Amino acid sequence: MRILHVIPSVSPVRGGPSEAVLAMVRALRAEGVDAEIATTNDNGDQVLAVPLDKLTTHADAPVRFFARFSPPLRPVREFAYSRGLSRWLAEAVTGYDLLHVHAVFSYASTRAMKLARERRIPYLNRPLGQLCVWSLRQRALKKRVYLALAERANLRGAAALHFTTTQEQTEAEVLRLGTHGFVAPHGIELAARVPDARVRLRERLGVPPESKVVLFLSRLHPKKGLEVLIPALARVTDPQLIFALAGTAESPAFDAEVERWLAEAGLAARTRRAGFASGEWKQTLLQGADVFALTSHSENFGIAVVEAMAAGLPVVVTPGVALAEEVARFDTGLVPAQNSASVAAAVAELLAEAPRREALGRNGQRLVHERYTWPAAARRIAGEYRMILDRSGRPAATPGIVHV
Repeated sequence: MRILHVIPSVSPVRGGPSEAVLAMVRALRAEGVDAEIATTNDNGDQVLAVPLDKLTTHADAPVRFFARFSPPLRPVREFAYSRGLSRWLAEAVTGYDLLHVHAVFSYASTRAMKLARERRIPYLNRPLGQLCVWSLRQRALKKRVYLALAERANLRGAAALHFTTTQEQTEAEVLRLGTHGFVAPHGIELAARVPDARVRLRERLGVPPESKVVLFLSRLHPKKGLEVLIPALARVTDPQLIFALAGTAESPAFDAEVERWLAEAGLAARTRRAGFASGEWKQTLLQGADVFALTSHSENFGIAVVEAMAAGLPVVVTPGVALAEEVARFDTGLVPAQNSASVAAAVAELLAEAPRREALGRNGQRLVHERYTWPAAARRIAGEYRMILDRSGRPAATPGIVHV
């Protein structure tokens, strides 16, 4: 099988779903699937320093990068228009058995689906939570027009929609697309243990050794519910509480908004900005904290939640996080209502009971090992590819060589 994954960006600044496609392709190739990626050099307000217009290796995955149109207007940059990607897709798309398109309401994904539909090449779409109710309500008129002009036909023409949770699949049903859907969660690549993570984290944050660290690790974005989490933590009376805020804002204006919330809540003195976290620093945060908290209005999956559970952290998530049902069912943390009083009570409950935190953390690690590894996810996705191709009856493209 020759599978082309198309996504507007694989930049870390776009969060877990964008980065996940790199891990997904690595795992698929390990399963013998000849998979590669076509994307732009988007990197938020900047561009990635990568080779363009040719197949290269990026993060151990085969990727073709194309230049993103980068005018001064941010909304235009965010659309990720790429003339080079469009031209290459038009020439190369028939050389693949199937397209796996990630995202909707973006140029790269819309163009790829339209081309595949016109050329009768099977394709599936992973909507990245953009068909969830909360997301559809943001810029609602613009999205209704976009759906009417292009995206509804693309989504209805897909061989399948790839959801990462049952909640995401259920919420997308409001559009009545009638397209076959399947659920295949993201996996994670299990990280090595960081020696003395608790000690090293508190030293780097500049806080006392006995501090109890509540960690937020995600993009700083309006959907993440920081306007709920920040006043919630301010309500917690435990004098040892420290809030580690890890992640970068989507814009300077939103970063200023976060700073205002911290000041108004009286939490600024107990907050440590951890910045963008990756590699060992990310694992030090995850393995050295006491509680992980995510109070998103909408989260179609929540990779950071799985990473926290893998590190043995108990989690506090609100119902908008699609993994909340799993958290409650497998007793890996608490699921309070999305208001500051309820979140504060949940955090305070966990901070007060170290044995409870440890038990929930063990449950989370067990759940991750059983359900959320990339090899398991890749086998599920590859099986869906085979079923789609069997139904299509389309002759296979020239087979490629998979190097793993």
